[in-house]
Amino acid sequence: MRETAERQFADELAALARVDDRERPPRWRLSPWAVVTYLMGGSLKDGTVITPKYVGNKRLIEIAVATLATDRALLLLGVPGTAKSWVSEHLAAAISGDSTLMVQGTAGTPEEAIRYGWNYASLLAKGPSREALVPSPVMRGMAEGKIVRVEELTRVPSDVQDTLITILSEKTLPIPELNAEARAVKGFNVIATANDRDKGVNELSSALKRRFNTVVLPVPESMEEEVGIVEQRVAQLGRALEIPAEKPAIEEIRRVVTVFRELREGRTNDGKSKLKSPSGTLSTAEAISVVTSGMALAAHFGDGRLRAGDVASGMIGAIVKDPVQDRIVLHEYLETVVKERDGWKDLYRACKDVL
Repeated sequence: MRETAERQFADELAALARVDDRERPPRWRLSPWAVVTYLMGGSLKDGTVITPKYVGNKRLIEIAVATLATDRALLLLGVPGTAKSWVSEHLAAAISGDSTLMVQGTAGTPEEAIRYGWNYASLLAKGPSREALVPSPVMRGMAEGKIVRVEELTRVPSDVQDTLITILSEKTLPIPELNAEARAVKGFNVIATANDRDKGVNELSSALKRRFNTVVLPVPESMEEEVGIVEQRVAQLGRALEIPAEKPAIEEIRRVVTVFRELREGRTNDGKSKLKSPSGTLSTAEAISVVTSGMALAAHFGDGRLRAGDVASGMIGAIVKDPVQDRIVLHEYLETVVKERDGWKDLYRACKDVL
């Protein structure tokens, strides 16, 4: 359903490799300059256009890439929906040509997901041996000299998080059962993502924090920037999911983004009215989801054109996380802002019908 970044953008990566004559760190597919160009977009001297994968401050990406060129691991920090996972995937694709070495952090992530496991049939038959050992993505990345991604690190239990300390500081993974250790080769590094807004967050220990360079990815600064991100990602998802709908009008995207930004910031765009904020994050990722699901509704249950009624239910679902408190916040916003805004009567009626 969804191709990896290195396959989806294989042509762009190949074009960058052809023109890239700058120095590359050991086992990197591209130079740091080319990696930043791949993420931020641009035109190459042979005329190839590289589409931007991240819309935001270029300096942040340069700092992230420079970190990975050293022996320091990278921690991408930010509220949910600020493209942390998206950036980590594309960094791994551009640097190692492989973004699949990933540990997905959850409350139930075991230590074996970071260290190694065992093939118990082989273990019982032959005892501890290299053949019975099942390497984790981290162990494979160490052996192959590739970037490893650890998603949602703060969701992982604290004792499992600290498994990374020896790996990041000594670049080794002890295997006491075999009286041996796995040593990382050049090119290995770790990109972790984390946020401190979700419930169930496990704080990183000071020892682990010291082994990361942290880059904070902010929410989009301007309305135009956020609208551009949503428009770009919705178009990509629409093609990938083969949704038979018209390209959504920029005005409809702008309305969804406006609602999310105003409620997120607690004031209207003109700064004249203060608003109550709901309990959810109302991230750019959620705006993308609302517009994409609206396109599916328009395609399969409408005439293919995205309208207010198609985005209303998704928007309410994103806003109302607390059935009591958030419903009051949304009701006040609809009555004091949406109802009075020129050209928004259709959105007001559609939201009231669902609410």
